[in-house]
Amino acid sequence: MAKSHKPKKGSRAYWPKKRARRVYPRINTTPKADKAEPMAFAAYKAGMSRAKFIDNKKGSPTSGKEVVKSVTILDCPPLIVCGIKAYKKTPYGLEDKGVVWTDNINKDLYRKTNTPKKVDSKKRLAEMEKGIEGISDIRLLVHTKPRESGIRKKKPELFELPIGGEDVKQKWDYAKAKLGSELKVSDVFSDGDAIDVLAVTKGKGFQGVVKRFGVKIRPRKHEKKRRHVGNIGAVTPGRVLPGKIAMPGQLGFQTRTEYNKRILKIGEKGEEVNPVSGFTNYGIVRGGYMVIAGSVPGPKKRLIMLRKTVRPVKESPPVDFKKVLLDSQNQ
Repeated sequence: MAKSHKPKKGSRAYWPKKRARRVYPRINTTPKADKAEPMAFAAYKAGMSRAKFIDNKKGSPTSGKEVVKSVTILDCPPLIVCGIKAYKKTPYGLEDKGVVWTDNINKDLYRKTNTPKKVDSKKRLAEMEKGIEGISDIRLLVHTKPRESGIRKKKPELFELPIGGEDVKQKWDYAKAKLGSELKVSDVFSDGDAIDVLAVTKGKGFQGVVKRFGVKIRPRKHEKKRRHVGNIGAVTPGRVLPGKIAMPGQLGFQTRTEYNKRILKIGEKGEEVNPVSGFTNYGIVRGGYMVIAGSVPGPKKRLIMLRKTVRPVKESPPVDFKKVLLDSQNQ
């Protein structure tokens, strides 16, 4: 019988392995789109459950049959479009050309940032529209409504959402029409869509090389330690090469992206997905929700960024969704 062997884990694609700058990620890359529409959304992770649906994947052993699989439930309260951001492309990157705030700014937003107390959005819109020829990109400035989620916190998250399309004038018209209104998850995605999930992973703190990189534990008769690396490099060069030797350090709380996660269902009634006694360590979903096949990074209550996929799939039709199993999680 062959000797069982577990290869090392951990990737050198991300370096240095340090904590993320903030608890929810930024969206720096988006796919190309033909029309002006929001390219992303944000939701809170409520937890995992199981769902029953008809498998419609071609070539699957269970194709056409009813299956039960693990799913992630995301709490999707609407986002508020509180502003419009304008940018200009320069040889040194994007230059901020100003922001237009809505007249009716939510009071909870003052907990997050210093917003202007008096706003004349009509005047500001007219000023920015005059210089639209010098603008290269338009983005929506939105904030969450955590009071309508299961977390019941007060301070919202504030971030930018990219708008699809190539014509800046079309982006401007869309942003101007959406200023001060709500943006629902159904306005961005639909059942069956393949999306990218961006999130900050669970934080594990300072960990050793065995847990961090899967280094083999040394035999019991070895001198000194067992949970450490055998050596940290050759005699020449006489230094430890950075990024090539397993070292203890920060594990988790890092921004990661998972591509082509499938949306099984988007709904408006939270009671359709709430388990008996609610989600452990979260609560209940009170309004809009999303059911995603499989898992997503991050712990419960964390804000998850959802983006239209940058690696399009050939086809992703909606499934015949039956129901989410509502068994109690307090067992």
